[in-house]
Amino acid sequence: MVMPLGHSAVRGRAAQREPDYVERTLVLAANFAERAAEHDRNGSFPFENFRELSEAGLLSLTVSAALGGAGAGARYSARIIGIIGKADPSTALVLSMHYINHLVMARSVTWPARLARGLARETVEGLALINALRVEPELGSPARGGLPATVARRTETGWRLTGHKIYSTGAPILKWYAVWARTDESEPRVGQFLVPAGLPGTRIVETWDHLGLRASGSHDIIFDDVVFPLDSEIDIRKPEEWKAPDVTQATVHTIFVAAIYDGIARAARDWVIEFLRYRVPANLGAPLATLPRAQDILGGIEARLAVNARLIESFAGEFDDGIALTSAESNVIKLTVTNNAVAVVEDALALTGNHGLTRANPLERHYRDVLCGRVHTPQDDSTRLGLGRAALGF
Repeated sequence: MVMPLGHSAVRGRAAQREPDYVERTLVLAANFAERAAEHDRNGSFPFENFRELSEAGLLSLTVSAALGGAGAGARYSARIIGIIGKADPSTALVLSMHYINHLVMARSVTWPARLARGLARETVEGLALINALRVEPELGSPARGGLPATVARRTETGWRLTGHKIYSTGAPILKWYAVWARTDESEPRVGQFLVPAGLPGTRIVETWDHLGLRASGSHDIIFDDVVFPLDSEIDIRKPEEWKAPDVTQATVHTIFVAAIYDGIARAARDWVIEFLRYRVPANLGAPLATLPRAQDILGGIEARLAVNARLIESFAGEFDDGIALTSAESNVIKLTVTNNAVAVVEDALALTGNHGLTRANPLERHYRDVLCGRVHTPQDDSTRLGLGRAALGF
């Protein structure tokens, strides 16, 4: 029996037989890093990165081993995402959303087996990415409640979907959408429908012109009476049945988002170390690295990154080992790691001055990218509010 990657039972010779996806990722990441600045500058989508990921077998990393994938757990996948996040966080973001969906499929009792098998096969055999489309102009973040305006109407020939989704990460390359919508029934049900990309009535509007993660292709997708099969329901429930969060989805989302922003911070850390070593101001006559102030600030950076590494590794490991985790714990991990990552880049900027903010140097891009961690669900205020209410017994 071949155990999935990331499982605690994979040890010794069994682990040695597995492909070294980390080594493959490091090779690809070098290419991604070389292209990242141009894609950021142009806001262009890195199609070539995903072709290379597919050819290396990395798109099927979290697909169940029983269905032909690597069966990687959260800990191993987070390591892969962190490497790519350090090289090109836009690519890492798209990939992480794809990984999340396949991990949820592998562990979910609500995903129809037929749909999950079909998506797994396509991902193993070729370039087939999926993402969940949830956010809408009027709804905002679904995590804060409210019914979606996107409507799925059941007919004799199929579902007919009408709606407008925003921040649809990976829109230019997605093959499948897991669309959050409500039915048009007298008592609406809410949930996800699996919709193939490119159907008649589907339109991508290139609205993504953001401060950071500019190459993520997080455009709007509009559905205008789009017809898709009746057996495409993933999980449709009464609205009140969605009050409890999906712990699997919340946990892996937290881990992977944290890994992306930690990767950005590590890229900033590596650049500032080189800057300090080789920058020799005339009035000092020695590298900036010799200054106690620089050493002190860099030490603080190292401390934050050490905390991040421990949090991601231990939390992902507990998830893989089947330890019961809560959404509140997940939210704390995301809040802590992303804020540490922002602080790391801000500290690096404090050491570099104008050099760090010039577009000729990557630190400026890292700063714009890492700031996106603050608006990624769950937002910090929501996490703090939940923790505070729980502490007060509300």
